[in-house]
Amino acid sequence: MFQITLLSVATVIFLIWTWLKTRLNYWRRLGVKTPPYSLLFGNIKTLALRQESFARHQQAMYELSKSQRLSYAGYYLLWTPMFLPVDNDIIKSIMQVDFEHFIDRGMYSNEKVDPLSSHLFSLEGKKWKLLRNKLSPTFTSGKMKMMYETIVNCTPGLLDAMDKELVHAVDIKEIFARFTTDVIGTCAFGLSCDSMRNPNSEFRIKGKEIFKSGILENLKQMMSYIMPEFSKLLGFKIVPEDVSKFFMEIVKDTVAYREKHNTYRKDFMNLLIQLKNKGKLVDDQKLMEQNITDSQNKITMEEIAAQAFIFFEAGFETSSTTMTFCFYELAKNKSIQDRVRKEIRDVSSKYNGEVTYDAIMDMNYLDQVLNETLRKYPPLPCLHRKCNKTYKVPGADLILEKGMRVTIPVIGIHHDPDYYPDPGKFDPDRFTEENKRNRKQFTFLPFGDGPRICIGARFGIMQAKIGLIAVLLNYEVSINAKTVEPLTFEPESFILTTKGGLWLNVEKLSSEKIFLMKQEEYTEISG
Repeated sequence: MFQITLLSVATVIFLIWTWLKTRLNYWRRLGVKTPPYSLLFGNIKTLALRQESFARHQQAMYELSKSQRLSYAGYYLLWTPMFLPVDNDIIKSIMQVDFEHFIDRGMYSNEKVDPLSSHLFSLEGKKWKLLRNKLSPTFTSGKMKMMYETIVNCTPGLLDAMDKELVHAVDIKEIFARFTTDVIGTCAFGLSCDSMRNPNSEFRIKGKEIFKSGILENLKQMMSYIMPEFSKLLGFKIVPEDVSKFFMEIVKDTVAYREKHNTYRKDFMNLLIQLKNKGKLVDDQKLMEQNITDSQNKITMEEIAAQAFIFFEAGFETSSTTMTFCFYELAKNKSIQDRVRKEIRDVSSKYNGEVTYDAIMDMNYLDQVLNETLRKYPPLPCLHRKCNKTYKVPGADLILEKGMRVTIPVIGIHHDPDYYPDPGKFDPDRFTEENKRNRKQFTFLPFGDGPRICIGARFGIMQAKIGLIAVLLNYEVSINAKTVEPLTFEPESFILTTKGGLWLNVEKLSSEKIFLMKQEEYTEISG
């Protein structure tokens, strides 16, 4: 009996070993080069053992492929083959020119057991197209202008929180995460989260839980990505049960209250309720052309909840990350900090001393500073696409099979000296209008590009600008000794996050300095 059992175990091990060897021979059979890999981990051993951050891993693979003058490479996410485009023209083809071959991101969603997972970011095919058509009008510049005042109303809480930290080293990421939690909470749900005054508010706690990282959470995320159908059979829930219940109840209660009391607010939830009740944000002629039925054009309560959830999930974390890195660089580069502050004052003086929506649209250098922050520190180090029909790679003798996963290495592209000389330097002048015109397309991808570009990019930039302006008009920042330099990124987080946090000294601008700055403005105007 013992010998039979031993033989059975040996047979199973042999079969698994043979399967892995065959699976990990995929790119070699196609003549595609890969970085060195291991039998058990593929190309992610350093990630699995938490020896390297996801961002650094992606950048290293891009740089290795570029150093070998490859147009593309292959790698293995455990045993799953992944395609890594390096050549700019191939990246452009995947994201825009041949988009119909790469409509989907290949992300997990399961509307039956995990309804909040079925949002715009993860939906595929026709479902994604229909929902994108419905939601696109909610993110126009006109709608952003409508929400501007709602965001500005969150800044007093931000300044109060900063005042309380003047004598301490400031964990700037925590401050901005609470600010963006309040912003998204009020814009997406119409609720006061009160995170600035109460760091342990329920919204803030749930926000942290969404991005909780650990062995189990990371394993579940990875398995749902490489084996989505199997994960569905197992009934995987990516959104924690208590988080899902919390957001579903809030959305249902908010919608019911507003409909009962005919309440109107200038926020995202109001637009979603309009979609639910009126439906037709696509005109009748387009409905006929696309053969869209009335039932397909309706938006359900579950869809409202899922969109509000992803708006919260994506909006508060990525924007607070960008604001954090922006202030880190401003703290290190005093001349840039002073120049941004001066532009804010100069431009607002043209608008009767007010920082209006139109005023922030005129702050060109502030825009350059934010873009350079997103270039150097893209919150999402890479973008995902899935080949939904057989595709011949342009200029190559290679066919990508249906279902092939594609990784666009954003952080590698953003740090490529061919596109950005001296990429480690923080230089906002890379994003002057002339420099932007002269740079290749698809080399700046913090929000993606093409038809699947981030729908909320305008909102994210707007809330970041409002928060940055509020702080810069009132405080000076410098690096605190608690910040460990050079920065290293947290290996447990997919979102770009530093190990040990970013700690700043914050000093309130004196009335004397504010007076001198105003005198400089007067001198320039009179001169």
